[in-house]
Amino acid sequence: MESTPGDKLLLAGEIMKIAEASEQFGISSGTLRYYERIGLIPPVNRNESGIRDYSEIEVKRVEFIKCMRSAGLPIDVLIEYVGLVQQGDGTIEARKEILNEQREQLRARMREMQKTLDLLDHKIEVYENAVLKKEKEIVQTKEPEII
Repeated sequence: MESTPGDKLLLAGEIMKIAEASEQFGISSGTLRYYERIGLIPPVNRNESGIRDYSEIEVKRVEFIKCMRSAGLPIDVLIEYVGLVQQGDGTIEARKEILNEQREQLRARMREMQKTLDLLDHKIEVYENAVLKKEKEIVQTKEPEII
């Protein structure tokens, strides 16, 4: 799987328990198991106690999935993408098409969010100006104190 900016890589041969992966990525253990069950993460090796041990490959995959989910990619799109990755280099153009399409959808959501942020900023400014106006009125109507 492709690496993402900010990768925190494990050293060669290092492993991470499911609880550590869960904590590092802010994803519940149940969600990690679900991702494995539906094929977003390859089957994770287990230690003698049956606890999942995430290698560098699985950790990178979880990080990629977390990033894409945070950007709003649906699970079904990720499943399709991961399936194409597993099919090899013959699917590079199809993968690129998926990523381009998702990037455009993300840009559209960001434009909508910017409009919402601009509206919120405007409303806050209106309220701040109303408060300042009220404070000025109070200061101007207050009679001077006699000493």
